[in-house]
Amino acid sequence: MVTDHRKLPRRRGEALSAAIYQATLDELAEVGYAGLTMERVAERAKASKASLYRRWPTRIELVMEAVYQSLPSPESSPDTGSLRGDLVAMLTRTAQALSGPAGEAMRGLLGEALRGESPLSTMRRNSQGTARKLMEEIVRRAVERGEVDPADVTPRRLDSGHALLRHHFLFEGPPIPERLVVEIVDEVLVPLLKPRATA
Repeated sequence: MVTDHRKLPRRRGEALSAAIYQATLDELAEVGYAGLTMERVAERAKASKASLYRRWPTRIELVMEAVYQSLPSPESSPDTGSLRGDLVAMLTRTAQALSGPAGEAMRGLLGEALRGESPLSTMRRNSQGTARKLMEEIVRRAVERGEVDPADVTPRRLDSGHALLRHHFLFEGPPIPERLVVEIVDEVLVPLLKPRATA
């Protein structure tokens, strides 16, 4: 059955975007990345295909933006009062996200890229660096508390925790065990981000 978009409720701006993001996540959960189409998303969101293609010319751009919108913002990063507590809470959230639509999207996008159907440059261009920003905010607070020496804060160290989670997810699949999150924090991140040495 083809929906006549002229009879759909007229929504604009954030209301329309929110409906499209939710429809995209619901499609990912129901049919996976391989089965997701712009037509199915438009139908589920009760929007016209034209409204999708005007803003997201490709499926990659739509899926990536919908997934990033569903992730915690750096401003909402955990604040437990300690570096270790913040890291465990943040990586636990990430592990849970990878077990849902965000993980399904990642596997589908990487599979497409490896088959040459979508260039990795497109994925990099649409990546918003949310994981790095979350780490930067958590470590910034830890530096202010004196828990971390600013000299130990480097891009590779900030990226290492999420990289290990993604590696496990891609090769082992979901769910990511809580034990792994704790091991990454205690064996990798905390030792890499040490307090300033006292004379």
